[in-house]
Amino acid sequence: MNLIYGTKIINQKTNEIGLLIKTWINKYSDKDIWFATCVDKNGKRYNIELDNIQPIEDFE
Repeated sequence: MNLIYGTKIINQKTNEIGLLIKTWINKYSDKDIWFATCVDKNGKRYNIELDNIQPIEDFE
């Protein structure tokens, strides 16, 4: 998934639209997992696994 910061995304866990702020690696004891920091429509920031978001243009 090639995401650009500022991309509109859909959170597949809550089906809400958000905005991608940054991506980063969360290092667990057995493997590294990509996470994204996003903002929801109310301006609240949250972290989510990159696999659980999808760019909006993929749904059009």
